[in-house]
Amino acid sequence: MRATTCTSPSRLARITGTATAVLTSVALLSGCGLAPATSYIPAAGPGTIEAIPGAEGVEVTVTGRNNTEGLILGKMAVLAANAAGFEANDLTNVPGSQPTRSLMLAGNADVIWEYTGTAWLSFMGHTEGIPDQNAQWQAVHDEDLSNGLTWGAKAPLNNTYAIAVTNETAAKFGLSTLSDIKKVPAAERTFCVEPEFNSRPDGFAPMLAHYGIERGTAEGVPEANIGLYDVGAVYSATDSGDCTFGEVFATDGRIDALGLTVLADDQQFFPAYNVAPVFNSEMLVQFPELEEIFEPLSPLLTDDVMRALNLQVDVDGRDPADVAFDWMVEKGFITAGAAL
Repeated sequence: MRATTCTSPSRLARITGTATAVLTSVALLSGCGLAPATSYIPAAGPGTIEAIPGAEGVEVTVTGRNNTEGLILGKMAVLAANAAGFEANDLTNVPGSQPTRSLMLAGNADVIWEYTGTAWLSFMGHTEGIPDQNAQWQAVHDEDLSNGLTWGAKAPLNNTYAIAVTNETAAKFGLSTLSDIKKVPAAERTFCVEPEFNSRPDGFAPMLAHYGIERGTAEGVPEANIGLYDVGAVYSATDSGDCTFGEVFATDGRIDALGLTVLADDQQFFPAYNVAPVFNSEMLVQFPELEEIFEPLSPLLTDDVMRALNLQVDVDGRDPADVAFDWMVEKGFITAGAAL
């Protein structure tokens, strides 16, 4: 069994001072064993994910963030590891991206579902994202190898910024892409955006410029047509008609719940934020099969699938672990196991 209770000095040396402080705070809250805030997980047996020889009794620690999508994906990883015969340590539900990154760098976690854009811009410090999804994945894959992390195959799921309209508005003006914004008369080009998106260098004003629309002019988007909202309020404001266009996240379950249409980024402005499993490279040396059990999951995780799964938690009130379990059973990856 791999010990995951304390930080390996050689791995810790690669962590920045800030990340070390974050990791220390997590450890102080939960002890050297880094116990999760919640570890409920349905019991899973092998399906198309088969038991890996030698995995029995070997601990694999899965981490993930404490938002809805992070919890669902994290529970999928725990279920997959259990079905493969590992003893999965559920360290999901961690608050924030930097703490989970620190756990991975320190060797205190072995698997996480991570976003290519987050790694490139937030963790690696690059100032511009790469809109091409394959190129962005390759860039983070290559750079993270020196950090002792190996990126698995990316999913189609691309949880980037997006612009949405109601289904009725899409039908009225024939909207399907961001280029179609110009089809809407300037007086009706009203936008609901959150303050961060409004001021980001990869946010609202640069997006308009990229699509040939001037901000602050009567012919483009008048300043009076721009409303600043809290991130959650954007969805209801767009749905209720307070604005024609709303800034959203592409995989948010409220998109489907409210009947919104996401406009395709046809000129590739937004950076790619594809999700992919990331592994402790040392663990893969011992068990290369661990990466292989995730390969069939990634292609099925699309924006539409993730929105539907997120909706079950955020709108229907289901537990993320149950949502992950039912989806993986439906796809045949796992079967219902004996009670843990």
